[in-house]
Amino acid sequence: MRRCLPALTAALVSVALITLPGCDNIPIEKSVAAARTRVPAAKDMSGPVDVGGGRKIHLRCKGSGSPTVILESGLHDSSDTWNLTDTRPPVPKSPAVFPGVAAFTRVCEYDRPGTVRYTEPPALTTRSTPVNGERSLTSMVSDLDKLLTAAKVPGPYLLVGHSFGGMVTRLYAQTHPESTAGLVFVDAFGTNMRPFLGKEWAAYLEVLNRPGTALDAKRGFETVDVDGGIEAVTGAPPLPEVPLAVLSKTKPFARPPGMPVSLAARLERAWPRVQQELVQLEPQTPHLLATGSDHYVQIHDPDLTISAIGLIVGRVDNGS
Repeated sequence: MRRCLPALTAALVSVALITLPGCDNIPIEKSVAAARTRVPAAKDMSGPVDVGGGRKIHLRCKGSGSPTVILESGLHDSSDTWNLTDTRPPVPKSPAVFPGVAAFTRVCEYDRPGTVRYTEPPALTTRSTPVNGERSLTSMVSDLDKLLTAAKVPGPYLLVGHSFGGMVTRLYAQTHPESTAGLVFVDAFGTNMRPFLGKEWAAYLEVLNRPGTALDAKRGFETVDVDGGIEAVTGAPPLPEVPLAVLSKTKPFARPPGMPVSLAARLERAWPRVQQELVQLEPQTPHLLATGSDHYVQIHDPDLTISAIGLIVGRVDNGS
């Protein structure tokens, strides 16, 4: 599985000490345990959902309880990333994020069109109807809203966004505050990146959309208008006042073929400041550093990711 990660991570754990503001030193595992008492079981489901316009989107849901957790993958990634683990000793083997969260609440994942399945060899998903051309962030959010509505997925939602998926969940929360119960950003993209990259911003956007995989040239391969997405987020209403957690990597990004060393270095210098901007979006936001993990925190440190989600589930419950 590692063989397909570097090419995908290029575009853009165990924890010794975690600072959790406002938690009174209560272990985050207790939040997961407290969340395990849930409403009667709901039916598991997996399959295509008609979202109109002749299109279908693959959705999978499991578990029971509220809030419903929505897992949003990063750019180019299908929902497979929430079902993989790659932990190394001495970290004990953990369930992947999707089944781990399903143990204590309802959780759903889906494939955006043109995203990569982690098969051998990797391939574009055939489970969701392809969409050609560059996509806008608003169209991605619209798809998510149509999907949740058509599938009658019960809200409110705890939105978990990895990498550029954090932009999708962020704009969804800003434009659908009544449906948003909480947020978890998993090494997520931020709106403040451009100034840090300066004149290399255009080169970065090219690498972000075309990371150098064998699938880049495939018809329907997911690309996005990043600048337009940043404008959409900064121009939207502010985030609703909901619990938020931020998880961040500590290991460098994989560097794709053709990315200048200078650009990679600037990106690494910028990333902690991007993460800090996310932390400051809401008060009392815990910032969890996934020591030993690269960009794919949910794969390299699934138990930390599950615990962070459980923490926010607990905060939503306590605030209700």
